[in-house]
Amino acid sequence: GSTTMKLQHALMGLSALVLASSAHATNFVQNGGFEVTNATQSSEFGTNYPSITVNNWFSNSYSFVYFPGQADTGGADSQYGPRGTPGGEVALHGPGNGSANGLTGSPQGGNYVAVDPSYLVGSPYSISQTINGLTVGQKYTLGFDWAAAQQLFFNGPTTEGWDVSLGGVHQLTPTFHLANHGFSGWMHESFTFTATSSSEVLGFLATGGPSASQPPFSLLDNVSLTGGVPEPATWALMLMGFGAVGFAARRRRTVAA
Repeated sequence: GSTTMKLQHALMGLSALVLASSAHATNFVQNGGFEVTNATQSSEFGTNYPSITVNNWFSNSYSFVYFPGQADTGGADSQYGPRGTPGGEVALHGPGNGSANGLTGSPQGGNYVAVDPSYLVGSPYSISQTINGLTVGQKYTLGFDWAAAQQLFFNGPTTEGWDVSLGGVHQLTPTFHLANHGFSGWMHESFTFTATSSSEVLGFLATGGPSASQPPFSLLDNVSLTGGVPEPATWALMLMGFGAVGFAARRRRTVAA
């Protein structure tokens, strides 16, 4: 009856409010798609052997920025020599060089970062960014796309993953076990962190192995950190409301029967 309709309308309004607050949440990560760089299509990214800078990010690892279509074709320049020589050209196994493993660009298109977790991995992060403007005690959702791949000219099964941290709190992706010359496909990961300071370091540490003689690569793109995670009390209120609507509907059917 009218009571049930009123409850339904109230819950619809509450749901819309929660969804709207999440949809308009601020993204605190700058350049999370790695699109803004200071160089053309070349691409070792890091302070050990700098040849490119990705705006807003810091790296001291053996990491590369791949432009669209580059990873399994021209590859990226490294400090070890010209392209086309083992170690000089850092490319990934993919259809562009004869490996039918399904390697694709990231879901968002554009650039993405690749880090070797078995060589010059960087410490304590492979890549990082300082996040400002956080609210202490507020929950934030970290989202990103990632994948596992292997460097061209090398052989053997590998493992890949990411150790992700915000303000010293670490969370791990699953470890992906990659077949020889393989590609995992892109996966989306979402973690929740609670801010302990208004300014914290967001860090990504590439993980995997077994060694630099079979170089694994952990790929990363589309990084976002947003607020607006509904508080537990909000979810509880919504669940209670849905329960009330269900109870009212059942009661109405019973009375009618």
